[in-house]
Amino acid sequence: MKKQIKNRTDVEFLVHQFYSKIRADEEIGFYFNTMIKNWDAHLEKLTDFWETNLFAVKKYKGNPHAVHNEVDARFNGQITSNEFGIWLNYWFQTLEEYFEGENVEILKRRARKMGTFLFVSMFEHRKKMAENSLE
Repeated sequence: MKKQIKNRTDVEFLVHQFYSKIRADEEIGFYFNTMIKNWDAHLEKLTDFWETNLFAVKKYKGNPHAVHNEVDARFNGQITSNEFGIWLNYWFQTLEEYFEGENVEILKRRARKMGTFLFVSMFEHRKKMAENSLE
């Protein structure tokens, strides 16, 4: 029987398992492996993010939109919905592999929304940068 996601320890386990898959992926791993220099610190920050997101604790400090816009700019706007789809599939797969229950479904919905918001933000940022370069 799989377990419920009940606390930070569970979220930390999820984040570590998930990103081990992401880092090894042939299509999207290089984005992460190129940009992230300190994986321990990054995984801690992402654990803070998902713990804050799921349990409404005030641990995460950051701006995901700005960070993802920076990553997209670094790779010349080549990130597409395909990369977000791969990311989301790994998230769902990791959740289902280790956990069950209401918090799994909450994290699936929130990741889907977050992926959509981040991709739209990147698209809008590209448009803004293109307009600024014409001025």
